[in-house]
Amino acid sequence: MKPFSFMPKFFQRYQMNSTCKATTNIPMLTFNNGKKFPLFGLGTWKSKPGDVTCAVMYAIDIGYRHIDCAYIYGNEKEVGRGISMKICDNTVQRNELYITSKLWNTFHEPCLVKSAIEMTLSNLRIDYLDLYLIHWPFGWKAGDDLFPRTNDGKSIFSKVDYVDTWRAMEEVCKNGLALSIGVSNFNERQLNRVLQIAKIPPVTNQIELHPYLTQKNLTEYCKSRFVMLTAYSPLGSPDRPTYSADEPELLKDKRLEELAKKYNKTPAQVLLRYQVQQRRITIPKSVTPARIRENMEIFDFEISKSDMGYIDTFNKNLRFCASLESVGHEHYPFTVSPCP
Repeated sequence: MKPFSFMPKFFQRYQMNSTCKATTNIPMLTFNNGKKFPLFGLGTWKSKPGDVTCAVMYAIDIGYRHIDCAYIYGNEKEVGRGISMKICDNTVQRNELYITSKLWNTFHEPCLVKSAIEMTLSNLRIDYLDLYLIHWPFGWKAGDDLFPRTNDGKSIFSKVDYVDTWRAMEEVCKNGLALSIGVSNFNERQLNRVLQIAKIPPVTNQIELHPYLTQKNLTEYCKSRFVMLTAYSPLGSPDRPTYSADEPELLKDKRLEELAKKYNKTPAQVLLRYQVQQRRITIPKSVTPARIRENMEIFDFEISKSDMGYIDTFNKNLRFCASLESVGHEHYPFTVSPCP
């Protein structure tokens, strides 16, 4: 089969053919609304538009069924292209896929939520989302500028209360534009406020989770309220834009490397297994075929209880994704000092 003309060269040796069949049946979880959802998926944050189409196609070919997206990632159209091509070539049907996206900060006004999800659906070439999240609990000034700033570079905040945004999220759910709805980056108090008024409770809270940031109090609270956790940046996100060379790099932690040797796995696989073994939806990002496959090969081993506890001791309360431009907003969710 001739490689698709838009494929990057590094993908051409992974052509979409019979050698790229699904290798793993990913376990399913059940949300508090009774709907099933995959425990593991492909993240698309930081994936360049030129690479992400092929990454999505390859991931679907080898068995991924959950694709995590967001309007602000700037690559939804390319993600949608990959999804559309795998549906068109009969690799999957739409109802076999689980697509997540997120409401951006400039669309928090209730009257804007429906149009925001409709733009995302158009970009992704689908009729509904399986999961739609409020990306952050704080809103920014509505308008065409997705990062509104003053002349001196400060973010322009909106006074919209995320509780009112949630009510609009419930409407798009009732209208069938999203089968399930949830939140992202909400702290315990913020999630509690939503739960107190919700007619449709959030099914998940997508938060930064890795051994340097275990967030035990928040994770226990979510569990007690039947709100599933989704772990983003489970590998510590070393390729994030705010990476600093003087900060600790999780994947190079000597203790983690020792555990990887013990289980005959890579450090990344141990980190991913650590999350899924706690029944958390886990969404590592990659556009490299070998890593996309490697990331999924975590269902053939189990970390011992003692080693799970040992990994817990790595915690530094070290937050890599802190959205520092929103410090000072009344709904800024973090109190722990972010990574410098």
